[in-house]
Amino acid sequence: MSKPLLILDQHFRQVEELFRPGALAELRTLCKIHGGANWPMDRDAFLGALPKAEFVVAAKPELTRLELERAPELKAVIEVSGTFQTGLDYDACMERGIEVLSCAPGFRRSVAEMALGLMIAGGRGIVDEHERFRAGSERWSSDNVGTDFSLFEQTIGFVGFGSIAQECMRLLQPFAPRIRAFDPWLKSSGASFEGVGFAELEDVLTTCRCVVIAAVPTDENYQLVSRGLIEKIPHGVLVVVISRSHLVDFEALVEAAEAGQIRLASDVFPREPVSKRATWRQAQNVIWSPHRAAAVEGGRHLIGDMIVHDVRAILSSSQTRHLQVASLDTVLKIIRAPQVVG
Repeated sequence: MSKPLLILDQHFRQVEELFRPGALAELRTLCKIHGGANWPMDRDAFLGALPKAEFVVAAKPELTRLELERAPELKAVIEVSGTFQTGLDYDACMERGIEVLSCAPGFRRSVAEMALGLMIAGGRGIVDEHERFRAGSERWSSDNVGTDFSLFEQTIGFVGFGSIAQECMRLLQPFAPRIRAFDPWLKSSGASFEGVGFAELEDVLTTCRCVVIAAVPTDENYQLVSRGLIEKIPHGVLVVVISRSHLVDFEALVEAAEAGQIRLASDVFPREPVSKRATWRQAQNVIWSPHRAAAVEGGRHLIGDMIVHDVRAILSSSQTRHLQVASLDTVLKIIRAPQVVG
């Protein structure tokens, strides 16, 4: 019996970026792989393989209704950029029962690790004191008491409590934190997490020592954390922006940091790369990271592991999925928001 065909059109991603060697070998035991080169696949070659393909794995899947009709064996389309995007006919996929899956959960470990690093660095003033030391103005011993804080037994807030926030909470457990989260979708779904109190957005922003912005950007949550809400954040709170700057009034956050109201750490920005002339490059009370939360060796290998798991599950008729499963309502909200891949 011949193996099912999987089209691997992952570029701009590198194969080695997504798959540890063992995972790629395992995928080859499950499927015959067409493609998998570290350069763009020729469109004619892609479409030529499509009629026999059962799986498509692509950085940006682009398939019209007509093209999908020419793929009678297709079981799943898997995107590996990090979010659902335009170019795929989602209606046609769902009418046909073709699963559409996103690799977004595969970023959770590396991004949560970066979030924790920013939380510790921001709370303990590590970057600030490093710069002071270089300038000869460091504050020894107890001189900085009142500005720094420990994560131990603090109240930590999350705006959005998806896979990244949940992984971050797991990493925070040794600190015995109190967790509050704003996530109306999860709350309305009836989901519950031990040790997590769901709260309104303003409550999270005004009652937590550190707030992590971790929600997925949609057309409904642009600048959810508005200037008015930022003005209500208590003095000294650390705000960590780890998902997308789409969620916050970025200019207002920078102004609040410059004024000494808050501390700010961000791995993401309204426009990337950031202009060399951006005035807030030199802002005070901030830690900047150039969108590199997942940019670490092996940082995206969880994606490959999830692809192998879900391909195996689909072939064995198991309903368990590790990748994010598309629903039409969710997809429409996401693809209307600005797209910045991780």
